Amino acid sequence: MTPFTTPATVSIIDYTPTHATRFRELNQAWIERYFEMEELDHKSLGDPDGYIIAKGGHIFMAEYQGEVVGACALIKVDDQTYELAKMAVTDKAQGLKIGKRLGETAIGKARALGATTLMLLSNRKLETALYLYHKLGFVEVPDELNEYKRADIKMVLALVP
Repeated sequence: MTPFTTPATVSIIDYTPTHATRFRELNQAWIERYFEMEELDHKSLGDPDGYIIAKGGHIFMAEYQGEVVGACALIKVDDQTYELAKMAVTDKAQGLKIGKRLGETAIGKARALGATTLMLLSNRKLETALYLYHKLGFVEVPDELNEYKRADIKMVLALVP
């Protein structure tokens, strides 16, 4: 064994329609592990091109060692607001800071699109995800949280300098 091992490179790439099945698989895996699939999950994961991309959103995929191991979506709410959604990283790629890279890429894209606010909905039992969101600069805000049964926290990131 050599004294220095170089980790394989993680690449964040733009989603293409060929990623649709993998996008669904990655997200369905974590949702079903902790919760249950809801109507909005079926809509967004069943037709990411129509539900996210066609409405002005974006999806990013993470590749590691030749395999797509992560995903993250930016869903357009309005001209100033995007939702950070459907972030997933496979178990075998945990610890490689892929979620952080996906989040930073999404934040950069939202800024480039002229958004002033990035928001997300999550659940307090997803402690690792919440830790990441705090590190990325998101703060908790009050909300009625009607979109998903599982959502019990809303967080926002102001993108205005």
